[in-house]
Amino acid sequence: MRPLSILRKSFADLSRQRRRWQDGIARNLRISSRMLDSLHPDLPPEVLAPKPTSLVETTDFGSNPGWLKMLHYAPESLKPGAPLVVVLHGCQQDATLYDQCSGWSRLARDHGFAVLYAEQQGGNNPNLCFNWFRPSNVTRDRGEVMSIRQMIARLEQDLAIDPARIFITGLSAGGAMTASMLSAYPELFQAAGIIAGLAHGAARDAHRAFYAMEHAPERTAREWGDLVREAAPAPARYPRVSIWQGLADRTVHPSNADALVAQWLDIHGLTDTKPRETRIESHRRLAYPGHDGRIAVELILLADFDHGVPLKPTRGGEKTGPFMLDAGISSTRRLAREWGVI
Repeated sequence: MRPLSILRKSFADLSRQRRRWQDGIARNLRISSRMLDSLHPDLPPEVLAPKPTSLVETTDFGSNPGWLKMLHYAPESLKPGAPLVVVLHGCQQDATLYDQCSGWSRLARDHGFAVLYAEQQGGNNPNLCFNWFRPSNVTRDRGEVMSIRQMIARLEQDLAIDPARIFITGLSAGGAMTASMLSAYPELFQAAGIIAGLAHGAARDAHRAFYAMEHAPERTAREWGDLVREAAPAPARYPRVSIWQGLADRTVHPSNADALVAQWLDIHGLTDTKPRETRIESHRRLAYPGHDGRIAVELILLADFDHGVPLKPTRGGEKTGPFMLDAGISSTRRLAREWGVI
């Protein structure tokens, strides 16, 4: 046999062995999954047979003036009239990282709601921060806020989302953009979770953004509220707001949480309201009931917690990562419960 023929035969034999090896692994994995299911029928689905919750990108969702990427997850079991949770990542993150660590898509799979991620691109901001400090990107029907609004409209159409059950949350720059989305489109959202974010209007350029992160600008509650009222026509009602802040945050100073509370208490007409104080998982919670008796604004102060999303890592669920930190409390699950999506 010629040397070239021998070499080809060797490669063919190796390829067949590789395929048999891969098929064997796959077969063993399937058997192991069935055995685990039979031995532990009461274990939750995510432990027994994890299913992929990969985000799907949509490129055609409108004019996209902010040049953002749109990704979403919708479980196969999604029914018309399901809720939608919009999630905005922080700087030096992307949608996939945020989703894999926060567990939002896993909750969506298990409880039947959709998740939308807007993702920043390096051409807009080299640190992948949403440009919350640029007026052109946080003005109603312009820039990045308009792109996110168009993404929501696309999913409302494609998935028959319940327009009365749309929620939004974000970390850091994503938290600041969450505050701006609430200001630009207050009629769109039922409630929001702002994590280590900044008040709408805290800065108007990158230079002042760094100063605001170090310490929130000094403004009265009325002045903070006016920035929201000037952003959009007055809605029939404003969204409920949950504000999360680490007391050891070295990136966004806790004074920014105070500014957010002042801004949204003024918007809800609750400036003189005294909070109800409780403790949750060793952390301090200040809750401000609205005129209808429901909590309109809440502040959760996380003791000894730095800059990141508060998580409670569990097997098959949340996990730590860049700016995704173990706090002994899950902001993802708590927000989802408060919003009634789980």
